[in-house]
Amino acid sequence: MTNSLVPPAGPQRTLALAQLTNSVGDGAYYVTSALYFTHVVGLAPARVGLGLTLAWAVGSLVGVPLGRLADRRGPRGTAVLLALATGLAVASFLVVRGFVPFVLAACAYASAQSGLAAARQALLAGLVSAGERTGLLAHLQSTLNAGLAVGAGLGGLALRAGTRSAYLGVFALDALSFLVCAGLLVRLPSVRGVQVRKAGGLGVLRDRPYVVVTLLNTVLLLRMPLLSLGLPLWIAERTDAPTWLVSALFVLNTGAVMVFQVRMARGITGLASATRAVRRSGWIMLAACAVFALSAGASPWVAVGALVLGAVLQVAAEMGQSAGSWQLSFDLAPADRVGEYQGFFGTGVTVARTMGPLVLTSLLLEWGRPGWLLLGGATVVSSYAMGPAARRAAGAGREAGEVNRQPALAS
Repeated sequence: MTNSLVPPAGPQRTLALAQLTNSVGDGAYYVTSALYFTHVVGLAPARVGLGLTLAWAVGSLVGVPLGRLADRRGPRGTAVLLALATGLAVASFLVVRGFVPFVLAACAYASAQSGLAAARQALLAGLVSAGERTGLLAHLQSTLNAGLAVGAGLGGLALRAGTRSAYLGVFALDALSFLVCAGLLVRLPSVRGVQVRKAGGLGVLRDRPYVVVTLLNTVLLLRMPLLSLGLPLWIAERTDAPTWLVSALFVLNTGAVMVFQVRMARGITGLASATRAVRRSGWIMLAACAVFALSAGASPWVAVGALVLGAVLQVAAEMGQSAGSWQLSFDLAPADRVGEYQGFFGTGVTVARTMGPLVLTSLLLEWGRPGWLLLGGATVVSSYAMGPAARRAAGAGREAGEVNRQPALAS
């Protein structure tokens, strides 16, 4: 891959374009949805939070069966239908006027999003060789960040206008973005469904080593709300740094991922290199936490310097952990059940988004500096445990005769 921002022509570029289109809509949705539901729909903030928590809990549960559906019926057709369903769910927010309809629409949205993510991963696995998957996922992550940044800018214009029509326009844009995404996905080559061997009612949950890998990855993902919640509150309540630094750190993170994520993923080609990347990212995250902790009680500009350095280390850890976990999630999944396994692996993101705010606020605001060190220590422990867990999962796959687990152990 000679260009770090644009994937090769063909299915890879089409997948990136599909990612770009719906991420623009999502970026606008993310920055305006809270105010839309409270100011336009008229829901209490606590009810909005409760409804979204319930919705993503449902979404995390249905991601696995929807991923299994993609395996059996074909991931391209399933992804197209779920993209259309997501667009329809977003459009339904335009007519929601009460709490119960809001919860139902939010559940439909979260379920379609979770299933779409799993179906896309299964589609990617069917179209791209094993050696190119992590690199393509890095491209898609860069594309995602670019789209979210553009969408956030559009959402900012709606917030500035502050009118009902502006908010409705954002939701219409997001719904339209998923229609365009579906149109792009349907242009991809078809990937045939597979005859999935019976694994009992629990499905992927019977694969205990893979469950352990997913749980460890979930611990590593607890840092997800750091930029949106943890650091803003830390800066405002525990440091003398200016509050505008919150926006600057967000821009730094987004820009770094856009530019460097593909490069960070290039050396990850198999199980061994993936576990090394995760382990290395754990130490970098510990260093980031220690530097963040030093910003408390320092002079304003010393605090700014510590926070910027910590943010640089944090995004480096984030990119390494992401690339390593992508490789592990595919290498350890049977080729005939990629959608199901990716649906389960993706629940880690939902759990992190749900539990992360509580964990981070408890550790950072109540414990202060020791809380930062505990967060970094938990990351190191989980990152080191990932190696043995991944090797056990790979060994369990071979013992079960699952020859489709990627044989990249010696890389």
